[in-house]
Amino acid sequence: MRRSKRNAFTLIELLLVVVIIGILAAIVVPKLTGKSETAKIGATQATMKSLRTALAMYETDNGRFPTQEQGLLALIELPTSAPIPKKYAKDGYLDTKDLPKDGWGIEIKYTIPGIKNTNGYDLRSAGPDEQFDNDDDIVMP
Repeated sequence: MRRSKRNAFTLIELLLVVVIIGILAAIVVPKLTGKSETAKIGATQATMKSLRTALAMYETDNGRFPTQEQGLLALIELPTSAPIPKKYAKDGYLDTKDLPKDGWGIEIKYTIPGIKNTNGYDLRSAGPDEQFDNDDDIVMP
């Protein structure tokens, strides 16, 4: 009698593969959890640094920061409310035509005069919980 060729996996082999995948997932998933939040915080801080640079250029050209009413939109397009800047950069001060957002897709708040930086302005992100005015807010004076 001839033995037939083996064409499939046995149940034991399949269960062994599932167990190995489960063990690997149990090791890897906890290490990756939280990395996306850390990346979003880093991206938000980088966006805020970029905004700080753009605000510094605006202030250098015009002798003052945008008003609260003008907001961060003044970095993208020429403000129409007083005080109108006399020396406005040809293409604005940011490379984007949209208001900058944090890592969670929420617009960054600009406050002048600042709460933390009373001589200038504050930039604030709602942080991971996407709610302003609590402990996880990211504030950059």
